[in-house]
Amino acid sequence: MPVSPARPTALSPAPLNPAALVDAEHLRGDVDAAVSAHLARLAAEVGTIGPSAEAMVEEAAGLLAGGKRLRAAFCYWSFRAHGGSADPADPARIATVRVGAALELFQAAALLHDDVMDNSDTRRGRPTAHRAFAAKHAVAAWAGEPVRFGDSAAILIGDLVLLAAQRELSAALAPLPADVAEATRARFDEMQSEVVVGQFLDVLVQAEPWGQDPAADEERARNVLRAKTASYSVAAPLALGALLAGAGPQAAAGIEAAGKPLGEAFQLRDDVLGVFGDPAVTGKPAGDDLREGKRTVVVARTLALLPDADGPEAAVLVAALGNPDLSDDDVARVREVIVGSGALDAVEQLIADLAVRGHALLDLADLAEPGRGLLTDLAHAAVDRTA
Repeated sequence: MPVSPARPTALSPAPLNPAALVDAEHLRGDVDAAVSAHLARLAAEVGTIGPSAEAMVEEAAGLLAGGKRLRAAFCYWSFRAHGGSADPADPARIATVRVGAALELFQAAALLHDDVMDNSDTRRGRPTAHRAFAAKHAVAAWAGEPVRFGDSAAILIGDLVLLAAQRELSAALAPLPADVAEATRARFDEMQSEVVVGQFLDVLVQAEPWGQDPAADEERARNVLRAKTASYSVAAPLALGALLAGAGPQAAAGIEAAGKPLGEAFQLRDDVLGVFGDPAVTGKPAGDDLREGKRTVVVARTLALLPDADGPEAAVLVAALGNPDLSDDDVARVREVIVGSGALDAVEQLIADLAVRGHALLDLADLAEPGRGLLTDLAHAAVDRTA
């Protein structure tokens, strides 16, 4: 049955165009240039070590070419909202753009590792790194197992890109006053720990018993998304922007408080799209989260709302989770179960409630224009997106 994958919240009459927002003040072009410059330096360095390893950088570049740059945008417009300059020659603005590039590199590293752990086939409309390198191995008829080679290559590419993020961050902060650089580095480091721990919690929740207590299952799923994605998607970039503007820890904490519910709403939207998204828009097959067996809030809420935990609807959902051979018809049936249970409407309401809370905290923050308006629009776009 056709279901709208991303309905606007009560806050926004229609979804905004994230691309146009990221393009403002030439931000996307500047971040892309910083990422490209770093990858070019990395490719030259890798090439001197071993030319055959240049494929690692090529794969990373392909992945990075498809990013929305939302994390960099949240960082930059927080910087501007806290008094940062738009002058392209301003050292603080240059540093903020490069921190945005470091955020994009860090996200790419996280995705490379995440795709191996989730055994994903596609990312941003192209084969995931582990699949691409497994295919190279198979075509070349190299020794060993293609799957193991692909997984190993993807993990190492992720490590390489993670190091690139650290190097880009260090270069970005070098010209800044020591107190600003130290505070920014500390928040970036904390963000990295949050993501790694959140990723482990995600792995753990997939292994632990599931289904006996849907309310506890939902809370565990929300804890995962808060640690793994919500922080580094919205909250941490907002805090980093405030720190880079020299606004200090109190202002950074205030804007981060707004980012936490917005980041959770952002990830809940991702979970909805993982089941109801259009593959032509999301770049991933329909129902991919179901095939990967992801224990999401959508799944937990469905099990909680079904009238019979042992009934046929629950059986359809449970059987679908983690089934790599799920057909499009199977996915459509699961969608019917989710919608029929009322879970989709419930999660959409949860997204709207979190967005209301985040926007209320944004309204309370002492922010300057045009940064305030752009942050508000970015928050709407992140929550109401279709990809």
